[in-house]
Amino acid sequence: MALSDEVRELATKLSNWGRWGDDDQLGCGNFLTPEAAQRGAACVRTGKQFSLALDLKHDGVQIGQPKGRFNPILTFTSLNERDRMAPGIWSGTDDLVTMSTCAATHIDALSHVSYDGLLYGGRPISTIGAQSGATWCGAEQLPDIVTRGILLDIPRALGVERLEPGHAVTAENLDAALAAAGCTVESGDVMCIRTGDVGWYLEGDRHRYAVGVEWRTVGLGFSCVEWFAEREVAGAFVDTYTYEVMPPESGNWDDMCAVHMVQLRDMGLLQGQNWNFEALAADCAEDGVSEFLLVAAPEPIVGATSAPVVPIATK
Repeated sequence: MALSDEVRELATKLSNWGRWGDDDQLGCGNFLTPEAAQRGAACVRTGKQFSLALDLKHDGVQIGQPKGRFNPILTFTSLNERDRMAPGIWSGTDDLVTMSTCAATHIDALSHVSYDGLLYGGRPISTIGAQSGATWCGAEQLPDIVTRGILLDIPRALGVERLEPGHAVTAENLDAALAAAGCTVESGDVMCIRTGDVGWYLEGDRHRYAVGVEWRTVGLGFSCVEWFAEREVAGAFVDTYTYEVMPPESGNWDDMCAVHMVQLRDMGLLQGQNWNFEALAADCAEDGVSEFLLVAAPEPIVGATSAPVVPIATK
């Protein structure tokens, strides 16, 4: 089999290659204008803040699937020690962390996924090297996100606690959640899409969170891709491990990661996984306000293809 015609046709239709010039490495990050930042700042009414990040720890979300990803390994390089070359009586401790860049809450760089040997903007995958890293669209090119975030609470909109394994979040689901939020999307907004799936991880079931049930996971369906494009959304972030639904809705396994492929390689949409919306969602349900200032500065790791991030929502 090969990539479905539907995927290729939508990829061509939604491609942003050249939209902001041939050397563009921001993609939909170009929608993050000063006006979008001002719109986000205008959402701050109470000053309540919510971290949307999961802790980085040795028993975090990574369980070895896919192979090669692992949780942070904390190592101490000094432990309550003095620097004998320095004056004073102080002692200090230093440490280092070895981890996958997408170990927990993160943003994908536009170099993270490719197909047909090409990355965003038509650059070849040979621009990524084992020694050089991603020399095109590396994580250091990701923009700082300061804009209006909108929580799209899919379970609450559908009247359920959590979505079932294999549930594909559809454009219709997004419409229902947006109507419930009482918001209208504007260019440069960021969508924070709650499925409730991170609850499995928070309750200690790491395996269920990572691989679902019989490899059926909750995530974005393919119809969401055009929904984001039509509204000039700058980014879409989810509280799931796989980001998009598994297995592919088309039944064609060559379409696996089709949402990733079109959004990153063709649209240049900012996206990320393992975001935690639980406390924010509870507050939004309580006060009826689902918009907020979102600030998320990805770590500028030169040449990386994903970047850890601590997003903060302020209402």
